[in-house]
Amino acid sequence: MGSVLVIAPHPDDETLGCGGTLLNHSDRGDALHWTIVTRVWEPLYPREAADRQAHQVKAVAAAYQFAKTDWLDFRTADLDALPLNTIICRLREVIEAVRPEIVYLPSPDDAHSDHRVVFQAAMAVLKTFYMRDLGIRRILACEIPSETDAGIPGIGDRFVPQIYCDISKTLERKLAIMQLFESEMHPEPLPRSVSAIRALARSRGATIGTEYAEAFMLVRELG
Repeated sequence: MGSVLVIAPHPDDETLGCGGTLLNHSDRGDALHWTIVTRVWEPLYPREAADRQAHQVKAVAAAYQFAKTDWLDFRTADLDALPLNTIICRLREVIEAVRPEIVYLPSPDDAHSDHRVVFQAAMAVLKTFYMRDLGIRRILACEIPSETDAGIPGIGDRFVPQIYCDISKTLERKLAIMQLFESEMHPEPLPRSVSAIRALARSRGATIGTEYAEAFMLVRELG
């Protein structure tokens, strides 16, 4: 049984980016750990939105049966206003405590600044010469609908997947969990609608000759 850590800038990024893969891990008996970096905050969001988000996180954590959930409480859409070292230190605490074999991150070229900051901060902790001592053998960047596909052209390398995970047996469960984030779902036919999430999984599945898949960019791996 291994240990897996997904670092989500916002609640729902873990499900959009690697929900089916996380369920595969769980079915194999791996221990799942969820780190949420930000939450909605007043006065930018009403108190009702914060309460709704907390309720959704509790329901989703139960659905995945996460061994542990760490919610770092930074303010959403505000990470680029913070000293980067503040975020690095908090992520280091989590990673050193969990000591995961596999880490899932947002793509460094996502449209949302929170995603880019989380990737940058995490990679400061996950330098190659630290990985072995931390027990980490693989770091993967996820494809997150409405963020990865909306990345800025000409910035970075964009999302180029080399790793694919067959989620044919877990897609329906992923979609059901995603719908627990009712306030984050898009109406049809936008990128976070049910049909669009399914279509992306079908396209990635066709790439590897299976019904449904999730795609990842390999960031680092130790043999």
